[in-house]
Amino acid sequence: MTTTTETADPWSSSAPPADRSMASDPWGNAPSADAQASGSSWLTASSEQAPITNTWLDPFQVEWFDLRGIVNTGVKHLVENFRGFFDVAKQPVDWMLEIFTLALTSAHPFVVIALFALVCWQVSGWRLALGGIVSLVFLGAMSVWDESMITLALVLTSVFFCLLIGIPTGILMSRSEGFARALRPILDAMQTTPAFVYLVPIVMLFGIGRVPGVIVTIIFAMPPLIRLTHLGIKQVPADLIEASRAFGASRRQILYRVQLPLAVPTIMAGVNQTLMLSLSMVVIASMIAVPGLGLMVLRGIGRLDVGLATVGGLGIVMLAILLDRMTQSLGRDARERGTRHWYESGPIGWIYRQFKTQSKN
Repeated sequence: MTTTTETADPWSSSAPPADRSMASDPWGNAPSADAQASGSSWLTASSEQAPITNTWLDPFQVEWFDLRGIVNTGVKHLVENFRGFFDVAKQPVDWMLEIFTLALTSAHPFVVIALFALVCWQVSGWRLALGGIVSLVFLGAMSVWDESMITLALVLTSVFFCLLIGIPTGILMSRSEGFARALRPILDAMQTTPAFVYLVPIVMLFGIGRVPGVIVTIIFAMPPLIRLTHLGIKQVPADLIEASRAFGASRRQILYRVQLPLAVPTIMAGVNQTLMLSLSMVVIASMIAVPGLGLMVLRGIGRLDVGLATVGGLGIVMLAILLDRMTQSLGRDARERGTRHWYESGPIGWIYRQFKTQSKN
């Protein structure tokens, strides 16, 4: 009578089972010493490689100086020792952003639309006012009103600080050639640096959120305003300046009454460029948790939701067109407007004419 094992496995043999190495090698060949050495040495091969050095034939294999380490050390030093300074520096931006955000999001949408229509009518005409009404109503119809107002608050805050810093800096450049020569390479670097590069130091120094997003937008959008302010003042004819000096005007009077009025079209071109760059930075700044239409575009890209990205992008485009037409109209002179004074056109002009007519009667 056979055993249970023999019944279960009629092909079994009495030979002992092979060891693990033989099981892994069905051909029964024992691994050679060289194969064992090569198999055990590949883990430590990186540590046994000869160090890479620069040679005359290839002098750029290894960096000559550790710029990456220097920058990391510098940023770490700033973060550890000047955190209080950066917290204080972002407070004015936070306050102004809060004012714009509360004003635009707390008011009734129809009130905001009416105010925008009046401003567009004043600076450009009734056609832009009608276009502004249609654009804002369309944003509300797409259910992106709150996001649009947050984006507009971010852009207005950025442009406000760009004007506050950029125009005086451009005036200083026009007054001092040495200051202009020193600042010009910095402006070149600011305009040629990719937008994404700005995010890393801003996050390290200021953190994430709305205020760091506004700060990075200010830095990114300011150079055109500085350059065009400097250019507009420099393009004022020299004979006009000489005539002003001949009549006894001081440097301040020449600046405020001759140079700046004649440079307004060029300065407004800089404001226009600053607005457009601010809106373009909104999408990139959404990567550091900045809310608004840019965040909708970023979420649409991340989720492959074409509709969501289209809605956010269309809202940014409509705001950009509206603000672009407004700033272009502000740069027109009296001859293009058809009126000598700004208060003689638009709704303010209509009120002015009514009072003027009543005073004559």
